[in-house]
Amino acid sequence: MSNLPPLNTETIWAIINDTIDDTTVNQLVWYHLGYRYDSVTETWDTSQVAPEWHSEYPQPTNFLESRPATMKLTRSIPQENKQLLKQKLGFKGYKIGEFGPRQTRRATAANWLLSYMMITTGKIE
Repeated sequence: MSNLPPLNTETIWAIINDTIDDTTVNQLVWYHLGYRYDSVTETWDTSQVAPEWHSEYPQPTNFLESRPATMKLTRSIPQENKQLLKQKLGFKGYKIGEFGPRQTRRATAANWLLSYMMITTGKIE
């Protein structure tokens, strides 16, 4: 997870446009939730993971394959940040017939990361 792209609008668009692979999308969410992989011990350090995540997911989960995990991500976005993809990036959504659960979950991950960026830095770059 040491080669993650920076958390910025370019990365968010790459998630939306499917130019970043699913593994990297998951790793970005894991990292910003606080999961850290220790390659020496080959274990996950979860000391920085919030209790509400750690209790349900003691190990990082695949957000692009897990509907319950994606729903938890959605619920964890503050109400005022739920529309950031539209408000700040002008994302109009996917066209009917051109998306499925995977694209919807990628958009959720992108919106969660955008919300995280807004919460931690107070701005979107």
